[in-house]
Amino acid sequence: MPIGLIALALGGFGIGLTEFGIVGLLPEVAGDFDVSESVAGYLVSGYALSVAIGALALTAAISRFDRKKVLVGLMVLFIAGNLISAIAPTYALLMVGRVVAALCHGAFFSVGAVVASDMVAENKKASAIALMFGGLTAANVLGVPLGTFLGQQLGWRSTFWAITVIGVVTLVGIQVLVPQTTAATQANLRSELAVFRRGQVWVSIALSILAFGGVIGGYTYIAFTLTKVSGFSNSTVPWLLVLFGVGTFIGNFIGGKAADKSLNAALIGNMAVLAVVMAVFALTAENKVATVVSLLLMGTIGLATAPGLQVRTMKYAADAPTMASGANIAAFNVGNAIGAWLGGLALAAGYGYVSPLWVGAGLALAGLVVVAGGSLGGTPAASRTAPAAAARRTDQVEAGVQ
Repeated sequence: MPIGLIALALGGFGIGLTEFGIVGLLPEVAGDFDVSESVAGYLVSGYALSVAIGALALTAAISRFDRKKVLVGLMVLFIAGNLISAIAPTYALLMVGRVVAALCHGAFFSVGAVVASDMVAENKKASAIALMFGGLTAANVLGVPLGTFLGQQLGWRSTFWAITVIGVVTLVGIQVLVPQTTAATQANLRSELAVFRRGQVWVSIALSILAFGGVIGGYTYIAFTLTKVSGFSNSTVPWLLVLFGVGTFIGNFIGGKAADKSLNAALIGNMAVLAVVMAVFALTAENKVATVVSLLLMGTIGLATAPGLQVRTMKYAADAPTMASGANIAAFNVGNAIGAWLGGLALAAGYGYVSPLWVGAGLALAGLVVVAGGSLGGTPAASRTAPAAAARRTDQVEAGVQ
C-alpha cells in the first residue's frame, strides 16, 4: 500500500479521537456543567449533525481544489475546534468547539476516501479505504480509552488539549506524506448532484444511517450502562472501551476484505449479526463476562460495515465519487446523531440504561431489511448506458486508478 495512506490514517486517528473521545467522559462533563445525561449526549449528536452538514456543503465547495491543500486546510479547522473545546467555560461554548471541529470531519473522510481509492488498483479499493479508516478504529483501540483515562485523571479538558496537539502533528504528516493531487476538473456541481436521482444511491445512504445509528445508539451511553447496569467502576471504563476499540480495528479490516470478495453478502451478514449482538447485549448487560464479550463483538461487527458501505455508495455513483463519498460520510453521522438522540429519548423516558442498546438493535434490524431489499435491484453507475462523453470520462478516471 502507498505510504500516503499512512498520513490519511493519521488524520483519521485525530478525527476519530475527537468524535468518540467524549463518550467515556460524558459523566464528568455532565457533572462539571450540571446537565443531565441526555443533554450531555447532545455533544455526540450535535457533532454528528455538524459532520453531516460539513460532509455535503464543504465537499461541494472544495471539489474543484487541489485535494492535498484541501486536507491541510481541513486540519487547520480541526485544530481550531478542539482548541475552543479545551478552553470552553460553558456547555454552549463546548458545543461550539465540537461543531467547528466536526465541520472538517466529513469533508476530510470524503476527500480522503477518493484519494485513497485513487492510489490503488480496482480490486484493492475497499482495502485502501479500510486502511484510511484504520486511523479511526485505532482511535477507538488506543485513543479513546487513553483519552478517557487522561480526562478522568487530569480533567476532561486535558483530553482536548491532547487532541489539539495530535491535530498539529497530523497536519505536518499530511503535508509530508500525501502526494500532490488534483481535483477532477471535468466534474461540475450539477453533474455531481445528479447522482442523487438514483435509487440505489439512496438505498446506500439509508443503510449507512441505520448501520451507524445502530452502533452509536448503544455506544453513546455505554459509560452509564457499564457503571449503572453491569456494575463496573468508573476507573474501569477506559479499559473496557479498549475492547470496543479492538473490535472496531479488527472489524474494519475484516469488513474491507469481505466487501472486496462479495459486497452484498458482507453487508447483509453484518447487519443481521449486528442486530443480534445488540439485542443479546441488552439482555445480558447485568453479567460482567457477557458484557465484556458483547463490547468486543459490538465494535467488531459495527465497524465491519464501514468499508462496504463506502464502496457501495461509490459503486452506484462512480461518475461523481467525491460527492457520493461525502454523502455517505454525512449518512454515517446522521445515523450517529439519530442513534444518540433516540438513545437519549429512551433514557429520558425512563426505560433504563440498557434501552439505548435496544434502540441500536432496532435500527440494525431495519438496516438488514433495507440492504436485503436493495440487493435485489440496481446496476452500478459504471455499467449504465450514458452519453458517450460521460462514458469516456468515467473510463479515463478508472484507467487512471489502474
